[in-house]
Parts: sequence; structure tokens; C-alpha cells
Amino acid sequence: MQGLMMNTPLLISSIAEHGAKYHGGREIVSVTADNPRHRYTYRECIGRARQLANALDKLGLEHGDRVATLAWNDYRHLEAYYGMSGAGYVCHTINPRLFPEQLVFIINHAEDRWIFTDVMFVPLLEAIADKISGVEGFVVMTDEAHMPETSLKNVVCYETLIAAESAEFTWPELDERTASALCYTSGTTGDPKGVLYDHRSTVLHAFAAVAPDTMNLSCHDSVLPVVPLFHVNAWGIPYSTFITGAKLVLPGPKMGDGEVLCELLDTEDVTLALGVPTVWLGLLQYAEKAGKRLDKLQRTIVGGAAVPRSMIEAFRDQHGVDLRQGWGMTETSPLGAANSTKAGMESLTPDERLDLATKAGRGLFGCEMRIVDDEGVELPWDGEAYGALQVRGPWVCSDYFKLEGGAGSHTDDGWFDTGDVATIDPGGYMAITDRTKDVIKSGGEWISSIELENAAMGHPAVAEAAVIGISHPKWTERPLLIVVKAEGQEVSKEELLAWYDGKVATWWIPNDVAFVEELPHTATGKIKKIELRKQFTDYQFPE
Repeated sequence: MQGLMMNTPLLISSIAEHGAKYHGGREIVSVTADNPRHRYTYRECIGRARQLANALDKLGLEHGDRVATLAWNDYRHLEAYYGMSGAGYVCHTINPRLFPEQLVFIINHAEDRWIFTDVMFVPLLEAIADKISGVEGFVVMTDEAHMPETSLKNVVCYETLIAAESAEFTWPELDERTASALCYTSGTTGDPKGVLYDHRSTVLHAFAAVAPDTMNLSCHDSVLPVVPLFHVNAWGIPYSTFITGAKLVLPGPKMGDGEVLCELLDTEDVTLALGVPTVWLGLLQYAEKAGKRLDKLQRTIVGGAAVPRSMIEAFRDQHGVDLRQGWGMTETSPLGAANSTKAGMESLTPDERLDLATKAGRGLFGCEMRIVDDEGVELPWDGEAYGALQVRGPWVCSDYFKLEGGAGSHTDDGWFDTGDVATIDPGGYMAITDRTKDVIKSGGEWISSIELENAAMGHPAVAEAAVIGISHPKWTERPLLIVVKAEGQEVSKEELLAWYDGKVATWWIPNDVAFVEELPHTATGKIKKIELRKQFTDYQFPE
């Protein structure tokens, strides 16, 4: 026997219409290149999203086609989120910080038909235009007065594109499992891999995000997402705010500007801010230098990299802000765990609370967790046993786009292997202890040690090379290149670092080079990174 309930599909368009209907007058504030403080409402946002949906239909697109965005956090990008996905297309957000070869791979692999871009990324697209021939046209997200001169083919101004369209649009009644958005991992091992979200997973994830023990969102909040809209759907903020009616403050291209962020926090009465540790380190440094307090900010959600204990203390002691750490991945939409205290913890001392806050958090309902040993046997939650962290749930990817199991990332019983090693204590609090992949996480972004090693090995004076992550006060981790010189060859640190120019993204280039006589190897000839980390455990970068 089945229940007698309506089978209304969970669709992103339903979030849009809910926000416009019940919170239509709520404000969205944006910093953009052509307007330092743009203001309008939820109702206007969704009206323009409907105009965009009408315009997309006239471009000859079919449901399921990928339409890319290369843009910062502002109101036009937000409209694209709703207009593209709501109309049945796949909103493919692209990280503009990636190396050009990765951008080419991602655009071609996704088979993007159109690209919506901020003005500042037009030169980036011009440089790779001949390698992305499948793209039919480009929409520059500005008005006619700020349109750039460009060699790109079939270029359209965003405001012109939607100006002639009606703000009335009948959203299609899609199956809730219809693909809605696409986001690629950073390609830590091999090529980037695409995670294809659907409407159902997105709506369920948004419900989980607003919960008191997660983000604790309500219509009384003013939210500043410094996490990019191109990074895992900005942790679901475009959707969770429209569910609750929270004010939305979008920093545009000023996401790394401590002064601008501080000013936005104050003038826009921001109560919740979200971002990676690097962003908050810059903000805290600016606030201290300028003698400012973050009096209106109540809490901040920090993820993307391990949060330094000192940062939690600084927010708490200097500004009275509750820092909540979270954990997730592109593959988990991304929320998998959030850190908040449980009933019965009221008597914890400040130091005990700080110890708890340094952990990644408790698993959310909707994202199950387990840790297993090398044989796949589940390990106890005792806070001591550590193993491979695996997750499953309705907003966890079941496979990668166009790989059909080829990544080998899922177990036979349906769990996703995160690549992290973790412990879980009896209270359900998870802590990441290591990574199974030799990658480096710098400022919330992954850096592939393998690619750095391969590039170094191309130098004639390098016999062997290894790259490991070294703790860094600002970026959490930065790469250290460890080199064995080829016999009879001499090479300087400066020459090796210069060797990377044009071969990898600038921000990937190692901070230093260490020369050694030999590297430790396993019996099969692989470099023993564990031994190298022990060897350089006390190493500090020159700066």
C-alpha cells in the first residue's frame, strides 16, 4: 500500500517562485564591475531569470544542453542559476582560476553550447577560442555601455539578450531527477571530473543547509557568500536563501579584498558569512590593522580546508563571532558535515569548545558517513581509529559525468570513497587526519602534486622529483618541491621555479625547492611520501 500524497516534483524553479512570492521584497545587493553597489529584490531577480529563460529557448537549445558560466558572485550570475536550470538546461559553472588547458578540457568535455562570461574573463576566452570550437556563442554579462571589444565569435550583450523578453515564463514540469548543474573537480589526479547535480538533490541539499545545526538560516539573516558561485554552487546559498528569505550580499570581483568585505559586513548588516580560511585570514588581518570590529556578524561557516585553531580564537575573542567549520566536496553538493554543539555540552569549558570546533563536524541527515580499513571493514567511532572516509546519500554523486564507473570512486555496496582519511568520535564528530591522494589544498583549492612533479621532471637537470604540502600560515598548505639533481648537472632553486612558468597555473608554483641526495622508495619503486613528510615535518618556508 502506498500513501495518498501529492507527487509534486522537487524543482529549482519551485524555489525561485517561492522566493519571489513569499519574500519578493527581500534585497539582493551586488558589487559588480559596472556598478559598485547594485540593489534589487528577489521579485526582480526571478523576473529577470524568467526573461533569461525565454531568451535561452530562442537560442535553439534543447533540455539537457550545457550552458557555461565564467563569472563572479553577482546578481546576473544568480539569475543564470535560476534561468538556466529552471528552464531545463544544465548550468555549468567554471572556475576561472584554472589553467587554460584545464578550461579547454572542461568546456569540450561538457560540450558547452554557450558561455556566459564576466567582462574580465573575455581575454581568457579569446586565448583559448580556437580550441573550443563547439561553443556556439558568448554572452558578456554586462550592459551595452560596458561591452568590450573582442575577437570572440557570436558575442551578445547580456542586458540586450534579455531586454526584449517577457518576464512571464512557464517553467517546465521536469522530472525531479533531471540534471540541473554541472561542476568539475580540480583534476587532482588526471583530468578534471564532472559532478552532475539534479533538481531533487539540489532541493534536498538546500533543506539540509537551512537547519539550525547547519547554517541556521532564516528571513532575519543577511548572508555574504564569499565562497564563489563557481565553486560547488556556492555551498547551496543561492537556493537556501530563497527558501528562507534571507538578504543576499554578493561581493563580485572583490571576494579577496579585506577592506571591501569589512565594509559590506558593516553597511549591509551581515549576520552570516561563508568562505574558505584564506579569505577570512585576509579579513581578520585587515580588521586588526584598521582597528575595526565585526560587530554585526554573528557567525561564519568555514570550509574548503582545515581551519586553524588561531582563526577560531580570533573570531571568538576579537569579534564575538561563532565560527562553524564544515566539511564537504564537489561530489557531496557539498555539505557533508557541519560543526555545532549538542545538547549536554553546555558545561564545556572554552578550551573544550575550541577543541571541538577544530573538528570537521557531525554528519548531516542525508549524508551518511563511515570509515573503513584497507579491507573495507567498517571501523568504530571511538575518535582513535582512522580509515578511509566514505559517504552516501541523495545529494552524493553516484558517478562522474561521462565516465560510467571508470573513475573507480564507488564501492560495490554503493558508497563514495572521498579520498580522505578520518576519525569519528563517539559523538559523531568527524576529523580529517590525512588524504589518500597526494594532493595539496591551498586556500581551499586543490593543487596536484603529480602534475608539479611531472613538470619538474621535464627539466634536464632533474633526475627525480617529489612534491609535498607544507603547512602555511595563510594558505593552509603550499607545495614544496624536493629534487634529486641529475648526475653532473647543476641547477638553482630560482631556475627550477621559473621552469614552471607557462606549464602550470601561477598559483600552483611551489614556494620553495629542497635538494636531496636521494628520495625514499617503496619496494615497487614508488616514492614514499609518508617518509618525506616525516623528513620535512619541521620545515618552514623562507618567508
